[in-house]
Amino acid sequence: MPCPFCADEKDELAPVCASCGRDTAIPKALIAERIELLQKRDALRAELAEANARLAARRRRKPPAKPA
Repeated sequence: MPCPFCADEKDELAPVCASCGRDTAIPKALIAERIELLQKRDALRAELAEANARLAARRRRKPPAKPA
């Protein structure tokens, strides 16, 4: 079983990871929720990057100001 913090393999029954020393007695529901939140965060970051790219493209296409 991988440690949820450092991803090194650890004994499934060990309450503490031998590699990073963190308490790994975390309910599976919390680990699943963390994974879901990380996926949502990554999707939002991708959406933001796309929006920023569209905005930058619009700014580059901005027509020149009309002479007075």
